[in-house]
Amino acid sequence: MKKDIHPDLREVVFHDVSCDFKYKTLSTVRTKHVTDWEDGKEYPLVKVDISSASHPFYTGQQRIIDTEGRAEKFKKKFGSRMSKRN
Repeated sequence: MKKDIHPDLREVVFHDVSCDFKYKTLSTVRTKHVTDWEDGKEYPLVKVDISSASHPFYTGQQRIIDTEGRAEKFKKKFGSRMSKRN
């Protein structure tokens, strides 16, 4: 393999903000945020909207998560056109 072309693999904490679940794993993702972990060390932090702790496939529960108002934007943009079709 060529040297100095691969990103650094390091321990990173991912935080599922929808259900306040955190887990630590290896990743090459870059982030500006950091957090303290259970072992007392500081790790890079990546905030995510969904993980295995909140995904309906893994939980068996349907939850509606609309953090950016996507549904309202769609209805506002295409709502009048959609009602004309019916």
